Amino acid sequence: MPSSMFWSFRRVWGIGLCVAALAGYAALPLFFPKSSLILTAAGDGSAWILILATAIIATANAVREHGQTRVFWALMAVGCLTWSFNLGMWAYYEVLLRREIPEPFFGDVILFIHVIPMIGAAALRPHYAHQQEKLHLSTLNFVMLLIWWVFLYAFIVFPDEYVVLNKLVYTNNYDRLYILENMVLLATLAFFVWTSRGAWRKFYGGLLAALGLYTLGSSFINSAITKGTYYTGSWYDVPLLAALFMLIWTFIQAHKWNPEPEAVSHSGEIWRWLPTRLAMAAMLSAPLLGAWALFADDVPRRMEFRVAVTFFTMLVLGFFIFLRQSLLDHELLRLLAESHKSLENLQRLQNKLIQKEKLAALGQLAAGAAHEINNPLAAILGYSDLLMNSDLSAERKSTIQKIAHQARRTRDLISRLLSFANQTPGEKGSVEVGTLLQRALQLETLRREDGQISVTTNIAPDLPQVWGNSNQLLQCFMQIISNARDALLESNGGTFSVNARRDGNEVLVEFSDSGPGITEPHRVFDPFYTTKEVGKGAGLGLSATYGIVQEHGGQIICENRPEGGAVFTLRLPVAQNYRSSKPELVNL
Repeated sequence: MPSSMFWSFRRVWGIGLCVAALAGYAALPLFFPKSSLILTAAGDGSAWILILATAIIATANAVREHGQTRVFWALMAVGCLTWSFNLGMWAYYEVLLRREIPEPFFGDVILFIHVIPMIGAAALRPHYAHQQEKLHLSTLNFVMLLIWWVFLYAFIVFPDEYVVLNKLVYTNNYDRLYILENMVLLATLAFFVWTSRGAWRKFYGGLLAALGLYTLGSSFINSAITKGTYYTGSWYDVPLLAALFMLIWTFIQAHKWNPEPEAVSHSGEIWRWLPTRLAMAAMLSAPLLGAWALFADDVPRRMEFRVAVTFFTMLVLGFFIFLRQSLLDHELLRLLAESHKSLENLQRLQNKLIQKEKLAALGQLAAGAAHEINNPLAAILGYSDLLMNSDLSAERKSTIQKIAHQARRTRDLISRLLSFANQTPGEKGSVEVGTLLQRALQLETLRREDGQISVTTNIAPDLPQVWGNSNQLLQCFMQIISNARDALLESNGGTFSVNARRDGNEVLVEFSDSGPGITEPHRVFDPFYTTKEVGKGAGLGLSATYGIVQEHGGQIICENRPEGGAVFTLRLPVAQNYRSSKPELVNL
């Protein structure tokens, strides 16, 4: 049998069984009088069993789900369990004790409270993906919702129920407030039916139909109780049982439908600020109700109770609103910090992309122009040599020497440009950064500048290897050290330090000096940017260093230290991590 036919058969069989059970229940009053224990047990027992089954199914759904959907089902299970506790108390009095339900009845409080977790569950909006609010904020909203509805019950119903007993007023107030509570839940579900799609719309539609039928049947039952025509097991209970069957069917179908979270719509964005507005409305309405009780309630004991309840509720709600605002402020600061960090990363990425474009453009320019310039330079140098060997005056030979010197400078610059443009990724392997740093320091002989420069090193002994080309990395280290040496010599010496350690999945190397610092640290990697005198540097060394570091999947930054001097920070990925993750050329 195909799967679709199997499910269709099960659906038809289940609906037929529910209809038969309702028809059999509706036929019981024809055979048993209203005071019959069998009729009473059938009415109380069937309702209690069905709502308990609903709670079990909701609990099973909560175990299967995760995130906000799990919390949704957990709250629905709490609401159903509270509901079953009320029905269990009815069965206890009417079946086991064989007594009428007392008035006032404490089970009414439990019945009123059972709707609150369901409203809280709907307010979670499990059909939306990427919820913006954290779980603690959702929990806080639910607690405030619970406090508000309990306050309404304590203010409107409780005074005539327990403070100054008035059955007629208490019953009418309870029925109206209970219907209002259910209408709020139904309005929320109707809104979700309107705004959701697909499986979620079917799920919310099933909930709306079941709870709507229950609310309608509950209104008929309350009206019958007021008129004295209701008894357990009567036809008034048929809509209640039908609603419970529909609720069970919806909860079971939810697992089969397996609805996927949807993108947050415009209506979902509006819902985000609704809990705060409702909390504000609750805070503002509480003193108004307290003022009404103070001036309009003519029974002193009832008035005092209502004023006390209002005062206590305002204190509790004020505390939770303050707590919620504090959590929102903390969340806002966190988001601002993340935004600031993202902006810095974006700017850093932009600078790296610009730098890459500069290097690429320079490489193309150098490769295209170098060969054209080399030929005239070779001719100039050749003719200069010929003139030097001819019979000329000393003054003219001095002039020719200057021409040859400038031509050789130009040839050296072209050679550097060609070397810069023709940089190709070398063969890579595991490299000991600590060993390369020691070699670079030895080759630059910083310690031999007549004691003008003192060098300190702090290289971690357990420094991991990096994945790269040792010759290229050595070139980078020597270039940075050479620049620091020149800067310190210009300022009559100072201190130069090299620190290397592991930082997560990267090796962090810092070159710092106590020199005068760099006028424009953000430009040091630009081609041809140099602060040295004419003839002492072409401004290509740090640009080449930048390209090598980027090609190794790392990053390098330059900045001035607050206490003076410059610091170059170089990050290279650890060898094993680099090979496994294969980062791109530009990393944040």
